[in-house]
Amino acid sequence: MSAPEETDGPRDQRRRRARELSREQILDAAEEVFARKGFHDATVKEIAAAAEFSVGGVYGFFPEKDDLFVQLYLRRGSEFMDGMRTVFADPRSPRDAMHRLADYQVRFFREHANFGKLFLRSSGVTLGDLDSKIDRAALDNYTEAMNLQAKMFREGQDAGELREGDPEVLAMLFSGLVSAYQSSDPLVVAGNGGPTTERMPLGELHEILDGAFTAQERAVQIQPRS
Repeated sequence: MSAPEETDGPRDQRRRRARELSREQILDAAEEVFARKGFHDATVKEIAAAAEFSVGGVYGFFPEKDDLFVQLYLRRGSEFMDGMRTVFADPRSPRDAMHRLADYQVRFFREHANFGKLFLRSSGVTLGDLDSKIDRAALDNYTEAMNLQAKMFREGQDAGELREGDPEVLAMLFSGLVSAYQSSDPLVVAGNGGPTTERMPLGELHEILDGAFTAQERAVQIQPRS
């Protein structure tokens, strides 16, 4: 007869929860410091101060600055993909899913503006070995995101709602348009205290998406989104 499985007692559960909260606190601080200063100029000492930890306390969770940076991408990437799956789990039309997905992606960067700024700031910057570490960490998420979007276009084509063409190419074009909007979004790039007026109202992005991806025979039926 096998021995019964051991379960954590209340004290162990409290300790584990406290450790998880401390880790999140350090990651939040690192996200803000990296977004403000960039990877190369940020220091673990600054991150520790922002998190109200000692430097040694930070190293107790993350062995090096590189690991902190990669874990930021893993954390937000996981959250981002959970949200994408939720969008596609809602049984609505493919065209509506396209618009809800754009809303979600813009909102995610706005709600996590430090990560959005960090993501945009890091794009095109040489990070040495970090490039390959982040690429490996993000590859599965990117592949799944593109597959979900390509599936959306296939279903939209079958329903006569979305334009014909290679679904994988359309998925990349969709991401490119949304990313371009995010890169000029003052609610992300300006940060706290900066301008909050959209350079292009979000509704206009939806009009562009409809113009680019809605099936031509349905274009005359489209009503502008508010």
